Amino acid sequence: MLAGATEILGESGLAAIGGLAIGLLFGFAAQRSRFCLRAATLDFWRGQLTDRVAVWVLAFSAAVMLTQAAILLDLIDLNLIRSLNQRGSLSGAIIGGAMFGTGMVLTRGCASRLLVLSAGGNLRSVVTGLIFAVTAQASLRGWLSPIRDALANAWTISDPGTLSLITYMGARPVFGLVAGAICLGIGLWMALHTRLSVAVGFFALIVGLGVAAGWTFTALLAGASFDPQPVKSLSFTGPSAATLMQVLTLPVLKPEFDIGLVPGVLLGAFLGAAYGRDLKLEGFSDGIGMRRYIIGAVLMGFGGMLAGGCAIGAGVSGASVFATISWLTLLAMWVAAGVTDAMIDRAPVLHPEMKR
Repeated sequence: MLAGATEILGESGLAAIGGLAIGLLFGFAAQRSRFCLRAATLDFWRGQLTDRVAVWVLAFSAAVMLTQAAILLDLIDLNLIRSLNQRGSLSGAIIGGAMFGTGMVLTRGCASRLLVLSAGGNLRSVVTGLIFAVTAQASLRGWLSPIRDALANAWTISDPGTLSLITYMGARPVFGLVAGAICLGIGLWMALHTRLSVAVGFFALIVGLGVAAGWTFTALLAGASFDPQPVKSLSFTGPSAATLMQVLTLPVLKPEFDIGLVPGVLLGAFLGAAYGRDLKLEGFSDGIGMRRYIIGAVLMGFGGMLAGGCAIGAGVSGASVFATISWLTLLAMWVAAGVTDAMIDRAPVLHPEMKR
């Protein structure tokens, strides 16, 4: 089926349409479920078992279960996934993940959340997202790239046996599916405990489905393609930067999965906000608050590029294939978010201006 579609649309065109469709699905579901890593981490560190934690666990478990099921069904070739076969940076995961975790607390949302909020009319998120994308691009190919390279090369691993947590632990391939099922059980218990609505829980699971769909679609496309095609899933650091730069520098966008993904998320989130009557223009209340968002956006842009992924790219997509670097990045994000919240938002005497 993909081969026939490729003949009509071309490999790049089909990749872009797939990214658009998956992005639309993810954006709508993320908006309706209020999926947000920052919200989940803060409630967790504050000792509160809330519906926001339940939403994140449900989405995460669905991504792991469905992705691992696709792997067991040979729909996804692990040999084509970059994070499982190329050198990874432990220093980048730790430092970059910590910077991203700090930044998402300051901006009150990770990269994907900024896109979703922007689609609903949040002008703070629009400005913050643009700064995030520019910083990410500067970290990839601009004047921040030498610093990123130096930090990323400080501590690396390249042994294939350590790049995958499943391989490193000597576990059987079915381990990932079982782990995802256990996590789903925990998520369902949380949903019942917090009285999460069925609709919100459903859309949280669809968020995870979007991640698995990204892996499966790009893997199938790579298998049907004559030219090498990257196998990837949802991520918003590199794609946001690439989309911004192509809009600014090229008269015609080059079709690819990431170019379809970002506008797809925006469109899906807009439709979700319109459906829920959540469309509302919001801006900065004062200059002090704006400074907080700018600092956070810069930290997220550089940190996400250093770590090789954002809260979705590393924290869910990478974790769903059990990439060691991604799990370390996710851990760093959780810890840094908790520390930042304790030092700034829960300690106004120390930093009263940053709380705004």
